[in-house]
Amino acid sequence: MKKYRFTQGGWYNIKAHVKVYNLSLIPIFSALTAAGALIRIPVPPVPITLQSFFVIMSGILLGPKAGAYSQIIYIIIGLIGLPVFSGGGGLSYVMKPTFGYLLGFICAAAVTGYIMRSRSFNTLTLFTASIFGVLTIYFIGTTYLALYLLTIMQKPDAIGIAIKTGFLIFIPGDIVKCIVLALILSRVDLLKKLRQR
Repeated sequence: MKKYRFTQGGWYNIKAHVKVYNLSLIPIFSALTAAGALIRIPVPPVPITLQSFFVIMSGILLGPKAGAYSQIIYIIIGLIGLPVFSGGGGLSYVMKPTFGYLLGFICAAAVTGYIMRSRSFNTLTLFTASIFGVLTIYFIGTTYLALYLLTIMQKPDAIGIAIKTGFLIFIPGDIVKCIVLALILSRVDLLKKLRQR
């Protein structure tokens, strides 16, 4: 059933308005994810950046589909050659050990958005959804990193190295990001209303 609201300019479809609003935010979150790559601490083999902060936010505010689309656009822009990744850009980036984390961005935005679709917009729920999003990134990214270390670098202890250098060292920082994100978004009423459901 369509929902309409009357304004001075007449009646308009609320659902259609929200969809247009979300579509306009997709490229903005693609740009924010790219900007997050510029704020980095070069810790090999996976640098610390603010990208996961914006990835999770895209899922929460745009919903699973639009959030995932924003990350797909970001990755496409990087693969065609623009230096929007933390280590540059170009199609050859597929062969870098950190490419799995980029693929994880897409799934993380979708997972986070899906969790928030039918749940209350409170601090605990936002924090829980953010944690699941972060874990999604690291599950895909660490798996990709382990395969890279095993097949390309011929490391016999690839899984242990991947977990240690591509997951464990990031846990404290990402917990802080999730807390900050939950505290900020739970207090912005306008964003609640415009969130994709």
